[in-house]
Amino acid sequence: MSATANPAQPVPDHHAQFLDLLDTSLSQNAFIKLVLAKYVGAEADLQRLIVKQVTVKEQACLSFVYRYKTRDITKNFAVAEGLAIIAGLLPTSFKNAHLLSLTDEVQLEYSKKGKSTLFKGKAQQAREVPSGEHNREKNRYLELGRPFLTDLGVTNQQHELIPAMSRKWKQINKFIEVFSHALSSSPIKLDQPVRVADFGSGKGYLTFAIHDYLRNTLQVEGQVTGVELREDMVSLCNAAAARLEHPGLLFKCGDVRSVAPSELEVMIALHACDIATDYAIHTGIRSGAAIIMCSPCCHKQIRLQIQSPLLLKPMLQYGLHLGQQAEMVTDSLRALFLEACGYETKVFEFISLEHTNKNKMILAVKRAEPLDPAQLLVKIEELKAFYHIREHCLETLLRADGYLG
Repeated sequence: MSATANPAQPVPDHHAQFLDLLDTSLSQNAFIKLVLAKYVGAEADLQRLIVKQVTVKEQACLSFVYRYKTRDITKNFAVAEGLAIIAGLLPTSFKNAHLLSLTDEVQLEYSKKGKSTLFKGKAQQAREVPSGEHNREKNRYLELGRPFLTDLGVTNQQHELIPAMSRKWKQINKFIEVFSHALSSSPIKLDQPVRVADFGSGKGYLTFAIHDYLRNTLQVEGQVTGVELREDMVSLCNAAAARLEHPGLLFKCGDVRSVAPSELEVMIALHACDIATDYAIHTGIRSGAAIIMCSPCCHKQIRLQIQSPLLLKPMLQYGLHLGQQAEMVTDSLRALFLEACGYETKVFEFISLEHTNKNKMILAVKRAEPLDPAQLLVKIEELKAFYHIREHCLETLLRADGYLG
């Protein structure tokens, strides 16, 4: 890079030049990121500010990540507002600004005496900015720099992924991606608190992730509760939530059968074994949840009841196929019951958890206009009759509460 300052010329306004270059990179879709460093403000432990461009609710925004010693805080601003904030931070709060674009690297520095220097050079190597949609997806989800990932052992102190945790990191990101898409199509209002219950929260990876995503990425009030049977896990996670300053995140002992349902926007239950998944779905429906996310495991209740048609006997003499059939029938009925209760339901492959090779997710999002349940209930009865199924736990729970008439 070469300095543009020239003592023989009138003193240039490096501040204005830098802001013009920043504005140009944004308008030409060449902006990659901006880093403000050498913090001199009064806020304790603030180290730097990282700015990237994201899309929130189809609007271009600047995402400000305030990086502290032990935590990050993310705030999103409209582009014009973000530019005004950046202009005000230089040089009163930060003495160094580094702009990276497709074609240029620009650095603005201020000395202790307030003298400015502007360096501008070509980008060291060709870079590619993803399309707007892909860029939005990339930036809306979690980044490795999030403090809770270090505390939970996913990353090291340098915020680098620990190799043994790569599968967990992939699972966390996929989970937030699925949740983000469900949230965008749900009737949940983000100007009000979003209440979430995660049953079987375990070590809290996904519980922390969804709370972080709501609070720091979407800037909404997330009230997230992790419910776990193991008291040591509850204590561990509550200590981490307090240490990392995650307000609105709480862990408590219990399971989906013992915790009385309260009003929720989101109900999560991953790896709920056999009929525990039915209790989880039932709790979500009773709580009025707009989003229900389940990853079922084991399908003992239906497998013991199924009487397969004679034609299928040769195929189902193999235990693996018999188990796959029970899984398919059980989860299909669950999806149909959810449809009958006013949800749009999808069943798809997720990422298997570390303690099970099951990789299925049932995702239900409340419809604005529910379907007529009468025809769905007829299909359910026909399916049950075909396989000679006498009882499905979810149906029993729903009928007891009058949801199916």
